[in-house]
Amino acid sequence: MTIAAGIFRQNDVRGIVDKDLTEEAAHAIGGAYAALMKERGVTGAVAVGRDNRPSGEKLRNALVEGFTSAGVDVVDIGIVPTPVMYWSLHHLPVIGGIQITGSHNPAEYNGFKLCFGTESLHGHDLQHLLALITSEAAPKGRGSVREEAVIDRYVTDLVQRAGPLGRPMRIAYDCGNAVGALVAPRLLRALGVDAIGLFTESDGTFPNHHPDPTVPANLEDLITVVRKEGAELGLAFDGDADRIGLVDETGRIIWGDHILILYARDVLARTGTGQPIIFDVKCSQALSDEIARAGGTPVMWKTGHSLIKDKMKEEGAPLAGEMSGHMFFSEGFYGHDDALYAAARLLRIVSSSRKTVRELLSDVPEYYSTPEIRVECGDERKFELVDRAVKYFRARYDVIDVDGVRVLFGDGWGLIRASNTQPILVTRYEARTPERLAQIRDEMESWIRAQGVSV
Repeated sequence: MTIAAGIFRQNDVRGIVDKDLTEEAAHAIGGAYAALMKERGVTGAVAVGRDNRPSGEKLRNALVEGFTSAGVDVVDIGIVPTPVMYWSLHHLPVIGGIQITGSHNPAEYNGFKLCFGTESLHGHDLQHLLALITSEAAPKGRGSVREEAVIDRYVTDLVQRAGPLGRPMRIAYDCGNAVGALVAPRLLRALGVDAIGLFTESDGTFPNHHPDPTVPANLEDLITVVRKEGAELGLAFDGDADRIGLVDETGRIIWGDHILILYARDVLARTGTGQPIIFDVKCSQALSDEIARAGGTPVMWKTGHSLIKDKMKEEGAPLAGEMSGHMFFSEGFYGHDDALYAAARLLRIVSSSRKTVRELLSDVPEYYSTPEIRVECGDERKFELVDRAVKYFRARYDVIDVDGVRVLFGDGWGLIRASNTQPILVTRYEARTPERLAQIRDEMESWIRAQGVSV
């Protein structure tokens, strides 16, 4: 069978619906997963969930038919956030699961996040899945499908794990019309929070703004409501609710690396110092410094939810996070990224502290930094260009090349890395002063432009 190999990326399968991500591809993935089960000597049912994008239904139908025609039973958990599918792997009688989701990508995208057992399939495993499709290795059989509602049980579990809040809170939150809208209102009610909801109608065409809290423009509505209503803070969720966004009581955006400071201080204070805390290469130097100051061991690693989860397990870390808002908890939770649980845990931390978010972070030294900057660059070019960047900047500066190139200037740093999910380069810059930030950014962007890439 011929299938677009480019949709098999580092962390998941992702593409443009009806262009490179087709119903035929979805059917083939079900069959290949069944072949993988046979290879590994595993039998049992597979959980299937999907986000609320309009293309999700036909992809679900094709995927399920791929499973059942290969003799695998399916437990359909319906339209749910990705973390609910992860949660189901611990609570349903299944041997793995697949979530159909475009995550934070534009509405024309969709994709598949695959798990075998409770572990994510990624990297070589996804390439092996592609090889099984190409060799038409799917077994033959007849599986069954049953539906199971899990959202209420999931919410109950999160509330029990987050624990009671230390005091009443008034907040705002923005679901961006994404699938988190099916869960966040229930969760916040169950926590007893006075919450003002924005765009809580589930609509996978995202009519108000795109659900990606790493883009400042997507937080403008939330910032306005926080200021107008006098809310203590504002929460935002991405397209499949595995990434969290935060604004403080003044409407200032708190990026993922600073959110992680709050979690790190909490977990190290409660469970003991000396533990590793994992974070990705896009994070501020302030995060590393604050983890060390709180008694933890900062560990910088590659960007990508599956890669971070692997590193977390390898290091025995209680906590990990990414600049993009993925937050992972193994202390008190299951080890996967879940923005809804992250929200509940954040509310517990803030309410118990009797301080505002701004006050909690007031002692963090100020760096000047950009948000993530996305530079269009074709999939066929981006990795080779990053390899050249590593060689060029290593000849001139100290660099960290664990994922792309993080150039260390002494009084700041800059990053160029290839996205695992889109045809883009991701850049970010940070320095002690605005002037130095501009100089570092100009030097690195000038090099990118010299390669024929428009910034």
